[in-house]
Amino acid sequence: MELNEKTLSSRRIYDGRILNVRVDTVELPDGCVSTREVVEHRGAVAVVPILDTDRIVMVRQFRQPVGEVLLEIPAGTLAPDEHPDDCALRELAEETGYRAGDLLKLFSSYLAPGYSSEMLHTYLATSLSKTEANTDADEFVEVVIVRFDDAVGMIGSGEIRDAKTICGVLMAQRVLSDERIRGQ
Repeated sequence: MELNEKTLSSRRIYDGRILNVRVDTVELPDGCVSTREVVEHRGAVAVVPILDTDRIVMVRQFRQPVGEVLLEIPAGTLAPDEHPDDCALRELAEETGYRAGDLLKLFSSYLAPGYSSEMLHTYLATSLSKTEANTDADEFVEVVIVRFDDAVGMIGSGEIRDAKTICGVLMAQRVLSDERIRGQ
């Protein structure tokens, strides 16, 4: 069965600083016509920063779209033409005041492919050293150090509800668990 849709026309309805919005008219596989609202985003990174063997550096910040303060892993939007590895190192230092000695890409994933083109690149950062935080002028974050097992527990209890944080922490748990098993 053919699943691809054919774009018949596209109309940009918003150009923003970090995202654009367009409405596409598409022909469906059965020949019917429909519309798709698409959020264009240049991509982002998220970083799971591990201090020693059992603590994770997280940030707490207010998120306007949900009207709540959330506990998250550091993350940020790619600058134009910026490589995700460079963005991960930059965002980690800016938001937390830590520099990574080692950076391992865990995975890349579409955040919400039903309406957005955003690709999120998620990393594990280890061998951290302290540097100076340098958040954006409109960014207010509180750095929080959490035991890794407690962060996993907060996912289960619903205290951590941010998807990138849930996926990043659980994938890091898997990678770190494999390393511990091989190291024994």
